[in-house]
Amino acid sequence: MLLCCMSLAAQAAVYTGRVRDNNGAAVPYATVYPEIAPEWGTATNNDGFFSFEANLTADMRIIISCIGYEKKTVLAKELALNSETPDSAALIVLKEQPIALQETVVAAKAGKQKNKRKQMAALLHAVYVKLEEEFPDDNTFYQVVSDVRMNSENSTWGMEQMIADIVVLPETAKEGRDSVQFHGRFCKRFFDARKRAEADSILAGEALERMEQKSKGAPAHFMRRAANAIDSGVVVHRALFALGNMRYDFEQTMTDTRHWSVSNESEGETVLTHTQKISRYLGCFKLTYKRHYIVDSDTYAVRRFSEHAEVKITIPFGVRLNPDQLQMLNLVNMDDNKIQKFRLKKMRGTVDLNTIYQRQNGHVYTLEKNMICDAHILGTKKAEIPLKVNATQRVTGLKTENVRPMPSSQLTRRLTRQIVEIY
Repeated sequence: MLLCCMSLAAQAAVYTGRVRDNNGAAVPYATVYPEIAPEWGTATNNDGFFSFEANLTADMRIIISCIGYEKKTVLAKELALNSETPDSAALIVLKEQPIALQETVVAAKAGKQKNKRKQMAALLHAVYVKLEEEFPDDNTFYQVVSDVRMNSENSTWGMEQMIADIVVLPETAKEGRDSVQFHGRFCKRFFDARKRAEADSILAGEALERMEQKSKGAPAHFMRRAANAIDSGVVVHRALFALGNMRYDFEQTMTDTRHWSVSNESEGETVLTHTQKISRYLGCFKLTYKRHYIVDSDTYAVRRFSEHAEVKITIPFGVRLNPDQLQMLNLVNMDDNKIQKFRLKKMRGTVDLNTIYQRQNGHVYTLEKNMICDAHILGTKKAEIPLKVNATQRVTGLKTENVRPMPSSQLTRRLTRQIVEIY
């Protein structure tokens, strides 16, 4: 009888749904997974439809999220079972919500600077003392679900979802930065079927070998050796978690108050903004960095942290890319007529990163990270290639006691990808 009850409580079934926004439009490449087992999850297709097979009880929680929308949680019993058509699948509506850092940037620009340097120094010192008090110096273990999406012309054509373990080792890396160990455990790559067919046709033409011959072997050979030694996909997800080393950056910049400004937000929050401008190589490389620390106006505790970076690169005489390199770029956006005339002249882009924190046992830990990278590669004849990457990392597990560094064998093991085509 006990076995029968257990069987009835959790049976294998196909769960389906349709994800829409407030206007009724489909939300493609939204992440859908059971909270207890993210590896069973999937992503919505271009019509916002999803289906996955799992052993779930009726009250198990399903997470639906997509960057630019509020995360939503539903119960397994709210999804349709074994639905044969998308129209009969359960409807899930996501509420649009711009990434929080964009609101922060606006708030940070508002108001006038009224504090003198002495007052600013006192304010920065108070925040620093709170950072030292709240951010732990012990090893911390995170389990995360990490999504990285490739976009072109407002259309997502590929996404990689990785379930990973992360160990943060405070102040063991160079210059006092935290060292981040990243181990991917499970990975799915979702592709637009048409785009994947284009990519396969290019790779089938042995473009890499021809690039190696034309470049006399050195650059492409180096890239190939590096690709064999490093799991490039894992590097992308690891870099996202390592970005925004807020505590270290604050300590390095707090002594010079000239680059700091302050403004007030509602609900008892104050925004501290540090601005840094870099220009090198006779102005050919320009970088502007803005870091926003959103702190509690009474306690000086940091609630959120965001970064906004703008970079512009000018190549005076331009660089002519060979046809195979251009063909690789053509996967993103460029017609055959423009691609033959393309000469690389400029690159520009912006990166927005937002970090939200959680509190546990009197300390502050990462809860979620969102990133938008919007870049443009500009050439002659007004040719332009837009590239956009959206990424999110959500913490699904946190351990703060008896955390040990990962062994090197775990860090160097390559991760197998499961390929899923989206139609």
